[in-house]
Amino acid sequence: MKPAVALEGITQVYVTDSGASLAIDRISFSVAPGEFVSLVGPSGCGKTTVLSTIAGLIQPTQGTVKLFGEKVESPSEKVGYMLQQDYLFPWRTIWQNLMIGLELTGRLTGPHKEYASHLLEEIGLAGTEQLYPSQLSGGMRQRVALARTLATEPEVLLLDEPFSALDYQTKLQLEELLSHTLSIRGKTALLVTHDISEAVAMSDRVLIMGRNPGTIRREVVIPHEIREAAPLKAREHPQFHPLFHQIWRELESEERQEGEPDENGE
Repeated sequence: MKPAVALEGITQVYVTDSGASLAIDRISFSVAPGEFVSLVGPSGCGKTTVLSTIAGLIQPTQGTVKLFGEKVESPSEKVGYMLQQDYLFPWRTIWQNLMIGLELTGRLTGPHKEYASHLLEEIGLAGTEQLYPSQLSGGMRQRVALARTLATEPEVLLLDEPFSALDYQTKLQLEELLSHTLSIRGKTALLVTHDISEAVAMSDRVLIMGRNPGTIRREVVIPHEIREAAPLKAREHPQFHPLFHQIWRELESEERQEGEPDENGE
């Protein structure tokens, strides 16, 4: 079976008026169909650059990205991208916002509308179709953003800190919703997060990145018992905290190495 996502030696150099900077360097990993993988690492290590490359929003300076064996050269309908901000259009109703992806991909048909309506009901927002984003809480808006992402039936979901702006209780509720929704649909997902507990609770594997330049430093495989549990229950598992601290120590070690003075004491 071909990987859902495969990165082969991805390097990204950004060129500005002040010079060139190496954002990520020779990153390689793959994600199996139906797998949930998280990327964690310090700010500026290139996590979002990795997602943007997979989404086809930017082309790598070197290397290849493949989706189900096909090279990524532009944005694909196979990929859904969910961000920290919901980006709902305030002048459109919830239903009209939900339809945006279907409008853009030319799939505004009866069956797709029915599926979108089912998603809205599944996430607990049936009856909100004619409301506007300003009438919903932040958590409810992110639920709409999730339904909008899923409405086009992507095979791979890219999640760039989608819950980081929410209060802790709402965040946990949406973790549960996302985990359940992706599981029953067999979706493949990559999550970028600064929250180690979120990564451990939701993932099959966690990839730890370092920066200057961004690289994959270590892979942590989450035990089956935690993977099979819902995110809230996963946090109660005896193996959860040792894994949390393992990743924490790895990130701390990375920060200390970056902070060490060179031979000239600088």
